[in-house]
Amino acid sequence: MQIVAPGELAAREVEAWRELRGKSGAPENPFMGPEFTQAVAAVRARVRVAVWWEDGEAVGFFPYEKGPFGHGRAVGLGVSDCQGAVLRPGLAPSPRSLLRLCGLSAWEFDNLEEGQPAFLGVAGEAFASPVIDVGDGYAAYEDLLRVQSPKFLKTTLAKERRLGRQVGPVRFVFDERDPAALRTLMEWKSAQYRRTGRRDRFAKEWISGLVRHLHALREPGCSGVLSVLYAGERPIAAHFGLRSRTVLSCWFPSYDPEFAKFSPGLVLHLRMAEAAADAGIGMLDLGRGDAEYKDALKTGELTVYEGSVTRPGLRAGLHWLSHEPTRRAHSYIRNRPALAARGRRALNRLARLRGGVAGQP
Repeated sequence: MQIVAPGELAAREVEAWRELRGKSGAPENPFMGPEFTQAVAAVRARVRVAVWWEDGEAVGFFPYEKGPFGHGRAVGLGVSDCQGAVLRPGLAPSPRSLLRLCGLSAWEFDNLEEGQPAFLGVAGEAFASPVIDVGDGYAAYEDLLRVQSPKFLKTTLAKERRLGRQVGPVRFVFDERDPAALRTLMEWKSAQYRRTGRRDRFAKEWISGLVRHLHALREPGCSGVLSVLYAGERPIAAHFGLRSRTVLSCWFPSYDPEFAKFSPGLVLHLRMAEAAADAGIGMLDLGRGDAEYKDALKTGELTVYEGSVTRPGLRAGLHWLSHEPTRRAHSYIRNRPALAARGRRALNRLARLRGGVAGQP
């Protein structure tokens, strides 16, 4: 096995990574491709990749970030929506041996993909990641919504028509290349985070830099896609995500709160599903997290895991003390519906007081 910086991967190794992922049978999530790891490495210097070799061929890749005291974390932890190793069938190092080979005392994850052979048996809390299946085309998906969420679909389409009458002709761009539109989305999202009492992710330069970098990226396994809903010539909702050939990972949606009464975020997601189906994408991954709009839009769910794996020792103990109590406190609240609902109501009240609208993308 060899440890390298992502930029040191040769073209044949990058292609081997793509081929291994394509043969895995798992959804072609762009967060699991070499391009995403390389993009994070461009803004975070401590990204590394463990590479396994057999007979001169690369047969496995494990990307990670290495912090002080050997504390490891998934690449892009906090914003990456799918994590794990990419290994040929039959290659399944034990979690602790993997950490030892990488010089890690612990590895932390918050969206570990289901079915990861290197992490079977690792304790972690399971979460649903809602998905939209448009593999049979958008018309089939809309027919399903008419049965599954008839009121939601009827109301959203009516608001879209009213938006066109009252504000201006509705226009949707699936892949907007204008950097100004991306800046607008980031400004909306930052304001939304602040209104709702949540941490502003775009206040971190590495995250905003990563999004700008990915917006310009054009690779088969990972391309940035900025989708924008316009009324007249004015952008009123936008979303930035990543796509592969067959999966669109939904990431950062937001909208202009001036137009909240039209539910532009919901209209945007319907148009994204339609455009994705037309582009040959079969699945939209909405990402983990409870939200009413996800429940209305989804056709199914994947499972992801949050937790950590450690090696015995002082450094692992330090990691546990600095991370596990907070994670368990969050888990305690999430697993008690009444307490979690009380917290959501408090955040929603805060959003309304600050002029925001809760419960929508």
